[in-house]
Amino acid sequence: MTYHLPETGYLRLNQIVGNRKVNPPIPPIIPISKAAWWAGVKAGRFPQPIKLGPNTTVWRVEDIRALIDQATER
Repeated sequence: MTYHLPETGYLRLNQIVGNRKVNPPIPPIIPISKAAWWAGVKAGRFPQPIKLGPNTTVWRVEDIRALIDQATER
């Protein structure tokens, strides 16, 4: 599946790992669980988040693109 990510900006966790419970469902860019994502962030395998506020955590689109590119090079 091809994803159309903006050139720059931020993504929330639900945009990265998807959310089937909302209507319409959000398809995952990286199909793993939220717990696996956070474990990867903690281990340094995934990019570090940016806190925009007390309840708003985001990741730079550029960092997610780099992660995808790195995975497809393997």
